[in-house]
Parts: sequence; C-alpha cells; structure tokens
Amino acid sequence: MESQITQVRQYCNSLTRYSRRLTREVNIGGVLMGGNNPIRIQSMTTVDTMDTIGTVEQTIRMVDAGCEYVRITAPSLKEAQNLSEIKKELRARGYTVPLIADIHFTPNAAELAARIVEKVRVNPGNYADKKRFEEIDYSDASYEAELDRIRAKFSPLVKICKEYGTAMRIGTNHGSLSDRIMSRYGDTPMGMVESALEFLRICEDLDYYNIVLSMKASNPQVMIQAYRLLVQKLDEEGFQPYPLHLGVTEAGDGEDGRIKSSVGIGTLLEDGLGDTVRVSLTEEPEAEVPVCRELVNRYKDRVPHETIPEISKYPINPIAYSRRVTREVANLGGHQVPRVMADFSMKPRITPASLFAVGYHYSVPLDKWNITDMACDYLFLGDQVIDFEIPGTLGLIYNHGTWLTQQGKDRVYPLIKASHYLQGVKKSDQLNLVYACLKDVTHALMAALKNDPTAVLLIDTYNKHGYAEQRRLFVELINQAVECPVIIGRAYRDLTTEQLQLYSATDIGGLLIDGLGDGIFIDAENCGPDKIVNDTAFNILQATRTRISKTEYISCPSCGRTLFDLQETTAKIRSRTNHLKGVKIAIMGCIVNGPGEMADADYGYVGSGPGRITLYRGREVVKRNVPAAQAVDQLIDLIREDGAWVEISN
Repeated sequence: MESQITQVRQYCNSLTRYSRRLTREVNIGGVLMGGNNPIRIQSMTTVDTMDTIGTVEQTIRMVDAGCEYVRITAPSLKEAQNLSEIKKELRARGYTVPLIADIHFTPNAAELAARIVEKVRVNPGNYADKKRFEEIDYSDASYEAELDRIRAKFSPLVKICKEYGTAMRIGTNHGSLSDRIMSRYGDTPMGMVESALEFLRICEDLDYYNIVLSMKASNPQVMIQAYRLLVQKLDEEGFQPYPLHLGVTEAGDGEDGRIKSSVGIGTLLEDGLGDTVRVSLTEEPEAEVPVCRELVNRYKDRVPHETIPEISKYPINPIAYSRRVTREVANLGGHQVPRVMADFSMKPRITPASLFAVGYHYSVPLDKWNITDMACDYLFLGDQVIDFEIPGTLGLIYNHGTWLTQQGKDRVYPLIKASHYLQGVKKSDQLNLVYACLKDVTHALMAALKNDPTAVLLIDTYNKHGYAEQRRLFVELINQAVECPVIIGRAYRDLTTEQLQLYSATDIGGLLIDGLGDGIFIDAENCGPDKIVNDTAFNILQATRTRISKTEYISCPSCGRTLFDLQETTAKIRSRTNHLKGVKIAIMGCIVNGPGEMADADYGYVGSGPGRITLYRGREVVKRNVPAAQAVDQLIDLIREDGAWVEISN
C-alpha cells in the first residue's frame, strides 16, 4: 500500500487540491507551452499536404476557430518539402501559427521538416521500426543492440532540431508499439511509456530538451494509465518535467467522440496534468477546437475551491483497473453492471409516453412495453406519483415522505437524506438510497451503512472541484471497508448539450475509470431533452467500458494520409451496423495506426491505397485490396461469417 501512495504523489501534485503540474517551458515558434502558460489548443489538417492552397485555407479556418498550433502530415519527402510552400503562403496571408510536421516511418522527411517548421512529431513505435506483429525473444545484449540502432537513426533528427531551434513531440500511440516493445513489455501502459523514454534518453544525452510528450490510445483507460505512469517515471528517473500533449486517438464522431475524449482528457486535466489538448474527432478539424476550448476553460477558475480533506492512505492503484468491492443490493453493486437513474422529479405530469425518451416504448394496441438496450434502470420521481403500470425492469425512487404513501407497490424505493437515515426512519426491506455529500460521511453513517444490506449511497457534490471531492468520499468508504454500492450523482444547470456531455463525462467518467461507482445519476436542469441526458449516461458507461450497450466505433480523425472520405464512410458503416451491441469496429484512413489500434477491435476497415480497402478480423488481415464500393458489404459479410450479425427486427 505504501508504494501506491508514492505512485500517486508522483503522478499529480494533489488528489484533493487543484494544482496544475509545473512543467518545463517549451518554445514552439514563439507560442510557449508548459510552465505557467495557458493550456494550448491544437488540431490537424485533413487535406492532402500536396494541396498547398487547400491546406492553407483549412489551416486558416482552424486558426480563426482558436487553434494555436496546426499539425500537418508529412509521410514522405515530397510532403515535407511542400511544408515550405504552405508556410510561405500562410505568412503571406498574415498567419504566423506554428506548424507541426507529423512523421511516421520516414526519418528523412522528419529531418527535412525540422528545418522548415516549428515542431516535428515522431512516433517512437514506427520511426525506426517496422511493425510485423512478431514476438521476438530478446537477450539483454540483443535488446541493447536494437537501442543502438535506434540511436543511430534518431540522433540526426535531434541534432537538427537543436540546431534550428525546432521543438519535438515524442508521441507514443498505443496502436503502433514496435514489435520490440511488445515483445518485452506487452500491449501495456508500461510499454507505451518505455517506448517514449527510449527516445527521450537519446535527446537528453544530446542536451536537447525542447520536447513535448504524449501517450495516446483509443481506450481512455489505457490512455489515462499511461500518462499517469509516464509522469511517475519521469520523476523517478530524474528526467525534466516535460509538458504533456493530451488526446484520445481515434475517438470517433458526434457525441461518442466527445464523450470518449472527455473521459480521457478531462480526467487528467482534473489532476492538473496537460499542457496542450487535441480532440481527435472524425469531423472537420475546426470542429475540434471549440470542444478543446470547453474542456480547458473549466480550469481557469478552479482555484480557489472548497477545501477537501487530505488523503493519508490512498487505496486505489492509479495505473491498474480494479473495481471497488461492493455487496449486491437489488441489481446494484457486486458483479452487476453500473445502473442508470433518470431524473423525472421536475415533470408536471408523467405518462407512459414520457418514458419513451429513456428507452421504454409503450405499444397501445399490444398493451406491452418494448425495452431498448439504453433503457434507464431507475427513475427518480421526487414527489411525483406514477399511476400506471411500469415496465418490469424499471425501479421507482421517491422522496422518503412520498414513498411512505407508495411503499406497498412493487419496485418502489425511498431516497433518504443521510441525517434522516441515522435517525432511524422507516426503510424499505429491499433497497434504500441514502443521499450524502462528503461532509455527511461520518463514522456514524459509515457504521450504519456497513451493517445495512439494503443501503445504497447516492453521492452528490457542490464543490467546484467536485471530481476530487467525490473521489475523496470513495477513499473514505474503501479505507473503512464500507461495501455498500454507490450511485454517482452530479447536478448541472443551464448547459448546452455539448457542455453537458463534456462536463459529465469528465466528472463521472474519471471515477468509473478507477473502478469507482455502481451507477450514474445526472440531474440536468435546462440542459437538453431527457433522451440526450439518458444517452449521455449510457455513453459515459460505454466510453469507460463499464457497461456496453451499443456498437463501438474506433474511428480516426482523418489527415493528409487518409485514403478515403472518413466522415462519409464512418456514417455509412454506422448506419448499417449500429444495432450490433458490443461489437467494436475500427475505421482507419491509412495503415499508420490501423492494425495496432485494431488489436482492441473486433473488425477493421483500413485504407490501403486509393479506392482500396483492407479488411481485418482483430489484427488478422482477411481481405486485401477490396474495392471501396464493395468494402462495406464485404465487412458485413465477414461479420455474418463469424456469427456476430443480428438482423434488425421490425
């Protein structure tokens, strides 16, 4: 346990007080990152890099939207050379935004680009290695020889960057770890971190420090754990405190992409990690910028906040998932998936039609309920009384006083304030929700909860730093061996739909990533329709992989390497497969990260040439060079062959 305490203190300044990690300042074309500078916003062009005017005009749209750095892919020498023309045209139009060359596989392109633009991004998984998905048994000597080979390939770039004052991002991608790293460390956060540190050691040996680091993955849990471990290792091994570029790669589009990105990026921002943010959406790049801004702006006024008691004994391992142990109460806790509770307490009247928005469709002719995969499990009604027959999978929660008038009905339970609970009010013999904030969690309450097999906590917070306060509450429960299930409650008022998605995914998703929470209750007043709120709750569970209720798409954000229209293709695949609950489909524009990220997917659709697609089953190539016009049909045929296809019922 002591080692876990040490780990936590190294990955962030404080678990209870918002404090941004102080990093080394890096100069990127005069726009400084790290140190006391603002958290910077960036994105990446999607136009072919050889299209100078197209790239320039897209860059201008991004900058006008608020982008502070613009990344452009340079897959070969010709694209690297054209960066000079792009930069010249931008400067002629009065735009001085720093440009970043994105490099994979081609050291010669990186070395040329470093003489032209303000920053280069290299991926240590494929800068000096070719990925063949081979497992190799290295001896210490042979592994060291591989490191010498990497040093010989990478050192020229470092020297050029040092000479020209060019910054560098060493950007590890979970999906493109080298065979060498995979053979020694596996497909793990440790492998991701070590992949970057190998390159970082070379940089520091050459006295080069103008460096940014990133640990990207399409799985927010892997991404969060890798960044935490990276910070720990930087401190342990005496590296400089380099600034961090945060992002969830291949996040997808729409609400899925926003929520998945918020879980990963927001969780780290909450603990003061991150100096620049990129949200990777399968949309136009300028659409990413407002999302980044919403995530970052929450931390401008985070200090001061209400004091949260310090943690002397931290029982959560921040770099390995383990769900908090709880007993099972009704269908909450234990091995049950996290449950969703919807808020209907403010409705003037509730009818069967009201439940349509939360996944229950009533058929009048058949007099029966149809229940969707995203149907909430509980309704909080407050003092509103339902007078019709409810679906058999739904539970109703009333304020305690109203429950006393309804207690004879099936699946009806009370919400009891902690103070009233301790006074010994009448309780249900099946399920009692006890409402509490951190200040209510006294020794008396914990003793009562520990001995009550019907108790479930519904936690809330009014603290500006609410994520940390609720985490602190969980720490108290774990340390005192209180095993009652917990529903995480958060209240929001007067937000846009996008703000609700981003904020709640950050506030609740980060707790679920650490194995905390047995349910979600989003109280959203004037934040959008009931369906949006309910879908947001289920999408948070999906993004944290704690409850799968629909198809998951791992879709890259497009760039100049992309070999087909990603937005159109993603929409087409989604429209035909979005009923396949639990199936993961990767849609990748090119081969750079495709096979690696698809290790986490069931099926892959990857651009392999103009108008040509390669189809994968996991990491295995199933069909090569499929004409794009036939590729979606052949993907569906592949799913059918595996018995994973389900016909849509009318």
